[in-house]
Amino acid sequence: MSMVWAVLLIVIGAVAIAVPLAASTGVLVIIAWLLLAAGVVQIIHAFQTRGAGIVWALVAAVVYLAAGAFLLMHPVMGIAALTLVLAVFFVADGLTHIVAFFQTRGAPGAGFTLLNGVITLFLGVLVWIHWPSSALWVIGTLVGVSMIMTGATRLMLGFASRRG
Repeated sequence: MSMVWAVLLIVIGAVAIAVPLAASTGVLVIIAWLLLAAGVVQIIHAFQTRGAGIVWALVAAVVYLAAGAFLLMHPVMGIAALTLVLAVFFVADGLTHIVAFFQTRGAPGAGFTLLNGVITLFLGVLVWIHWPSSALWVIGTLVGVSMIMTGATRLMLGFASRRG
């Protein structure tokens, strides 16, 4: 049965790559609903809090609820913002890995840290340079690639476990 799920992940990943804007919108809608749920939890927490903490818990609840509602009402702007945040994250993550390489360059496998950093930095710069038009494809494509890789990995692990 796990091999069926693996194949299903590969197929869904391919669909996400084929229609990246729809996949990006799906990811954004999930994030928006999670923010709304977090806002409700913050409200519940606020009324369980005593003293000045109630004000900050309510402020946090309003921020969560406003962000979730905004994303649901303006998904295209939300996707563009999320893509920009992703670009900044990739640039920062890539630079972090490059710095880590120079701190550990004598260690076995340190070259993979450098390779990871260079590729991640390149992707971040690429997304950033092409932003906002990259927002139309980046999130959905990355989700699709991740699903394909996860499905392929699970499929290979399934084949390996049958042999062993």
